[in-house]
Amino acid sequence: MAKAFFRLQKFLRRIQFLLFFLTAAYLMAGSLLLLQRTRLVLQQGSRGTPGNQALPVPEEMSRVGMTEPRSLQKPRLLVGTDALQEAALGQQHGPHWLMSRNSELRQLRRRWFHRFSSDQEPLQTAGLKAMKHAAEHKGTYMGCFTHDSRERTLKGAVFYDLRKMTVGHCQEACAERAYSYAGLAFGAECYCGNTLPAAAAKAEECSSECKGEKGSVCGGLNRLSVYSVEQLRAGARPLRRNVIYRGCFRAPENLTDTFPASLIQPNLTVEMCSEFCSKKEFLLAVIRGQECYCGYPTRRFSLREGTDGRRCSGSHNASSAAGGRYCLVYQTPVQDTRCTDRKFLTTKSKVFVALSSFPGAGNTWARHLIEHATGYYTGSYYFDGALYNKGFKGEKDHWRSRRTICVKTHESGKTEIEMFDSAILLIRNPYKSLMAEFNRKYAGHLGYATDRNWKSKEWPDFVNSYASWWASHVLEWLKYGKRLLVVHYEDLKQSLIPKLKEMVEFLNVTVTEDRLLCVENNRDGNFKRSGAKQKNFEPFTQEMKDLINRYILTVDEALKGRNFSGLPREYVPR
Repeated sequence: MAKAFFRLQKFLRRIQFLLFFLTAAYLMAGSLLLLQRTRLVLQQGSRGTPGNQALPVPEEMSRVGMTEPRSLQKPRLLVGTDALQEAALGQQHGPHWLMSRNSELRQLRRRWFHRFSSDQEPLQTAGLKAMKHAAEHKGTYMGCFTHDSRERTLKGAVFYDLRKMTVGHCQEACAERAYSYAGLAFGAECYCGNTLPAAAAKAEECSSECKGEKGSVCGGLNRLSVYSVEQLRAGARPLRRNVIYRGCFRAPENLTDTFPASLIQPNLTVEMCSEFCSKKEFLLAVIRGQECYCGYPTRRFSLREGTDGRRCSGSHNASSAAGGRYCLVYQTPVQDTRCTDRKFLTTKSKVFVALSSFPGAGNTWARHLIEHATGYYTGSYYFDGALYNKGFKGEKDHWRSRRTICVKTHESGKTEIEMFDSAILLIRNPYKSLMAEFNRKYAGHLGYATDRNWKSKEWPDFVNSYASWWASHVLEWLKYGKRLLVVHYEDLKQSLIPKLKEMVEFLNVTVTEDRLLCVENNRDGNFKRSGAKQKNFEPFTQEMKDLINRYILTVDEALKGRNFSGLPREYVPR
């Protein structure tokens, strides 16, 4: 019996040793596979950005996103499925690879094949492929060029779309604004300009796939795929239609010092001057007699004090009859880019500031103004992919990172309010806010709800639940907010520069007058609703009005009780 037990014990020891050996061999093989995979990725990265690489945003902090509470009848936080998928994707290079080794092997085989084929392909062939692909688009492909986002080579308008950017979309946007060249970078960024970049790059370095068009190349990491759009401009609507008449103004004492570019042309026309200033990439075309001047609004010429249009009546040469004291001003399609650069804070903010509002009160627009005025991104308590795709990069940054100048929130609970050191409380007419939020809920940030939506049962239910939220949001922030700046949406819209100055000073940021004037020229941003808007549309019943009016009076009284100015007159019961 003892002998049999001894043999069994010896056999089990051998099995244990064998299992240990097999486990060690399995782990070693896996480690070698992972190292080989990493080496291949690094080799591919050294040759250029992969076609499926997303827009690089090194500052972003990975986090699980949250769905906005305004998408629900009652405000509460939910973990978004998109964010969970994103988090899962971020973990695919961790220990989880052991569970999907077959998938990894398939990917490795594809990478080995890709490396082999790309090593065999001459550079000239790669260049021909890029040119052949570019020929599919309307513009003329000029090549791959180096790109620095801080010292841009194409200094005109900038557009972002991290989900739907295509070559055609970028070309049309630049052509419509009278630019000569369109450049794409990172697969999602579009840059316009009238001067071709000087530093060319290898054709294969422009290898990022366009976010909205599979198989198309949209630049790469610090690389621009540049197209000439002169042919598109010829087919686009005439330049005169894109030029906006700003008015008649008293001419500065020294025009040559005020405006950096000028042209003297007999029989000068508006089209001649506008075309000249557009090519020079200036926002304003100023005409005085036969003289054309180009520049931007500045402290010396702010466009705030227009004069009687009769002083410049008749032909544009009429201004010379008044002794050259007045000039006609036109706005070209060129974008004012003096305030488009933005970044995250270099050091963590010591003061945690909220940008609080009820949904539909213009929070996105206020963020646009603040970002362009200060040059810093704004954060968000939630994650809105549509906003992130349009350039609000603070959307993906963790809301408590303190790397943004302020944080958007619609929360109104005591705990959420007391987390912030101070807040800008943005208030809008509840009638307008409710309609804006209902439009967003059923048609997105840029559309309008249909007649069917307004006539459905959802609209009365929406008003009954959201109207009380509009009032409680203001009342709770007045009660628990530590340091508040109350801004009314209507006042900001009517007196943009003074109110924006007030907001910027509250954020403890110093900005120049020229930058604020640039913000004024870019005041609308990318989220102004467009399309057919119903005239004289009145969705509110008398019962709804009675309910909302009671909330208006309550909020007005609470504001005055905290020594703030009351609600604007247009809020008063109608």
